[in-house]
Amino acid sequence: MLFLVFPIHTTFQSGIIKILLNSNLTCGASIWGRSSMAIGPLSFTDRIPSRDECDELMARYSMLPNIVAHSQQVMRVSLAITDNLKNEVTINRDLVMAAALLHDITKTRSLETRERHDQSGGELLRELGFACVGEIVKQHVILLNFNPQERLEEREIINYADKRVMHDRIVSLTERVEDLIQRYGATEEIKNLIRQNEGQAFAIERKIADCMAIDVDSAIQRIQTGR
Repeated sequence: MLFLVFPIHTTFQSGIIKILLNSNLTCGASIWGRSSMAIGPLSFTDRIPSRDECDELMARYSMLPNIVAHSQQVMRVSLAITDNLKNEVTINRDLVMAAALLHDITKTRSLETRERHDQSGGELLRELGFACVGEIVKQHVILLNFNPQERLEEREIINYADKRVMHDRIVSLTERVEDLIQRYGATEEIKNLIRQNEGQAFAIERKIADCMAIDVDSAIQRIQTGR
């Protein structure tokens, strides 16, 4: 919980307003820290949806069962990482959970409209009052301004976890990239872009590994073994 006290100038005389903010409004620690995430001005109505709200949103926007299953598996991978970080690493678990579940919220309709579901999904969530989640969703395909030296961010976990899940199956980064090339590599240019993204994915993996208390694959393996 965080209190902010700052001067405000209105038609009334200058005064002081005290605003009570809960952790939902912090975009994790990222918005207050040295983050490179492209987040605009924080709205006081912005918040993180609960698990039940995420489930309701997935139903409201008619996500296909296979896309729901994929999103749930991305959530499991994301939380396996989040729950096994070193003590000094600060990540907003609720933000990770929500962004993982909702990262493909417009994927179903994009199959017909051919829209970029990362961008339209992020914009939809922003309009619904979930701007921090929306910004992460916008970057689950292509991560902007990645810095391996800065603090670990929620958006990096989601971007990486999505690339470890093919349909609803956990795979290696290499296997996932080959799948993307087969499905979307209609031209050499697109194939090259996918391969470039693979290099960044391995860099994100190294950053995550440095922040974890146990091996990345060991943490993810626990999902499959039910431990």
